[in-house]
Amino acid sequence: MEIILVTYLLYIAISLSLTIWVGRTLHTRGRVFVIESFHGNAESADSVNHLLLVGFYLINFGFVCLFMRMGTPPETVVGAVEYITTKIGIVLVILGFMHFYNMRNISNMRNKALARANKIQPAAPSVD
Repeated sequence: MEIILVTYLLYIAISLSLTIWVGRTLHTRGRVFVIESFHGNAESADSVNHLLLVGFYLINFGFVCLFMRMGTPPETVVGAVEYITTKIGIVLVILGFMHFYNMRNISNMRNKALARANKIQPAAPSVD
């Protein structure tokens, strides 16, 4: 088997595994924040949380696929290791940016929900 084929297969396997792990972690651990943003409406929050996960996967899987052809294909084992680590490093940076982008959006949704809740709450009765 040619070294480039092995390199590509390793790149795809590692990149997709990391993307799935990060996506599942964000989906599971971010649920509580999304539910809070939807005033405890778990059904709507879970729906939005799932849509965020699908979008996360589409963007990152697309990037991994498109990025595979970038760069000079390696011809040696050392070159293959450098090629894979560079590509995985870039994928990790993209995953990190996607994580912060999603967290910023969830935080904005939460802040808007809290602001709306504070405006809707009736004023406390005065003690005169």
